[in-house]
Amino acid sequence: MSTTKEAIIEEFKNYVSPSKVAVYKRMGIELVPGRREGSYIWDKSGKRYIDCRTAGGVFNLGHRPPRVIAALRKALESLDIGDHILMSEYRAALAKRLAELMPGDIRYTFFGASGGEAIDLAIKLARGYTQRPKVISAERAYHGHTGFALAASSRKFQAPFGPLMPGFMNVPFGDIEALDLAMDEEVAAVIFETIPVPGGVLIPPRDYFPQVRELCDRRGALLILDEVQAGLGRTGRLWGVEEYHVVPDIMVLGKGLSGAIYPITATCYREKLESFFEPDPFIHLSSFGGAELGCVAAMAMLDQITEPGFLEHVKEMGSRFQEGLALLREKYPQILIEVRQRGLLIGLQMVDKKCGPLLTRALGQNGVLAIFAGLDPSVTIIMSPLIVTEEEVDLVLEALDRSYQAVTVQTEMLA
Repeated sequence: MSTTKEAIIEEFKNYVSPSKVAVYKRMGIELVPGRREGSYIWDKSGKRYIDCRTAGGVFNLGHRPPRVIAALRKALESLDIGDHILMSEYRAALAKRLAELMPGDIRYTFFGASGGEAIDLAIKLARGYTQRPKVISAERAYHGHTGFALAASSRKFQAPFGPLMPGFMNVPFGDIEALDLAMDEEVAAVIFETIPVPGGVLIPPRDYFPQVRELCDRRGALLILDEVQAGLGRTGRLWGVEEYHVVPDIMVLGKGLSGAIYPITATCYREKLESFFEPDPFIHLSSFGGAELGCVAAMAMLDQITEPGFLEHVKEMGSRFQEGLALLREKYPQILIEVRQRGLLIGLQMVDKKCGPLLTRALGQNGVLAIFAGLDPSVTIIMSPLIVTEEEVDLVLEALDRSYQAVTVQTEMLA
């Protein structure tokens, strides 16, 4: 294997994606991860970064979390991925644990290997159970790049691949009147991210999800919530939806469920929906879904985030960020116009779309990895590991201060 950063970039360009390399260069983030541990990653050049991207929450417990690694090492002495057709004590144990932690009466779980796959199943289940064709999602949604998941996502992701399957429509997120107008007796499901992160960390009004739930019940549609990024402690609550006191019919988990060590996702659903599988329990399969090694990793991750004090730590670090960001907003009102935050899920709304790329580059120069929202470049997303320390929060805030100084100068020059 190549060992120098330059050689690795050249191999990546020649054999993986020259287009991506070109984008990395334009954005000023030619980062090739080498050593990684906790909240930090080191570039192959030796430069250290605090990871405030965390791959959208994959690294909720930081890089190479010791407890998850220890559990997986022990499991490797006796387990492999398991046969997805057969019963499994490890899938059963993890599904039981999730049922104990889920809101309301969500009971059953089907495991997958990717978030898109988990969303696909949620939509298939909703259509199959209701025998209805239509699905409503948000205009600035991201649910994945596979079939049904792509059809439920923003048109930005769909455009190169049309025509897509019929029956999917978008409404503005947070607009209950628009949803009401779109609902009819052919709608199988409404699917939303609890907090749409790629859309710009959109925080819904307090009464929004209760109204969505009531509307779905009245029209006979199912409510699917995508908690791939907002769930598993990210907001300071175990589930993002807890704030709204609503129980969805289906909840989708991914990213952080893996403990950053072994890919696993989950489509969790209420007991009544199991009737769809009764005629043919094998109507949906996943060869690598719920791999037994992945179940072990996920159990270790859940054990850690449900320990006493873990979510309190997330809230405390979120408050520390909140205080520092309030000062930065006062200091740079011409750039930073809004802070959207729940726990350690933070969106920094800036004055226009050129600011996101500029801030990404400046933060990288100041030792912080963070990127702008894919569907709104005027918003920079800050998603540190949930294990972030006070010292690390302060380092990020200091880097943001220096970066906003640089962005202010650059925007003045571009004006």
